Amino acid sequence: MVQTDLGDNRGGLVKGKFITIEGGEGAGKSTNIPTIELFLQTEGIEYILTREPGGTQMAEEIRKLLLSPRKEPVSGLTELLLMFAARSQHLEEVIKPALECGKYVLCDRFIDATYAYQGGGRNLDPGIIRTLERLVLKDIHPDLTILFDIDPVAGLQRARTRGELDRFENEELDFFGRVRAAYLEIAKSDPMRCAVIDGSKSQYIVAEELKNILRIRLPNDA
Repeated sequence: MVQTDLGDNRGGLVKGKFITIEGGEGAGKSTNIPTIELFLQTEGIEYILTREPGGTQMAEEIRKLLLSPRKEPVSGLTELLLMFAARSQHLEEVIKPALECGKYVLCDRFIDATYAYQGGGRNLDPGIIRTLERLVLKDIHPDLTILFDIDPVAGLQRARTRGELDRFENEELDFFGRVRAAYLEIAKSDPMRCAVIDGSKSQYIVAEELKNILRIRLPNDA
């Protein structure tokens, strides 16, 4: 079992490493997560794979509420609060315990998605998001975030080939343009944590870039 001292990141000795995967619709997150898993397995790193919204029984139920298409208008604030409700349960039940016992956590979307989708896409005040972030996350933040970037038009074309679209995927193109812009701004403002990969490239090239990032960004003694 790998144990990494990340005390400077999270206010005290915390074992493990927190890796998040971000990106808009059709950017390639799901396609490339197995590449990360294989890398961790090859390096002998014990990890868990989880996702947001979701990751626990309660959080998965909230996920269904959030993603299911509905005729009733859903306010941006309602959506935001549901996201953080699911995240709170996820952190307490899954993420914190895994990190504390020495496992790496690989999470499909996390806090950056909230700033991108609810902050950028829904135009919600980022100050409200920061307040909830401080309340719910406290000292838990990703150590490495890999952002798969793709033009929204190309990404939505990919998403439509997967079958029926969820409530977010049915949004207008302008919404996804704002989401992408917010993601790229996050990555630009925090280059030590975030690594951006062009998700429009071939799967082989993306996988090679991804493995190179992991070799560079993860501890040599992993």
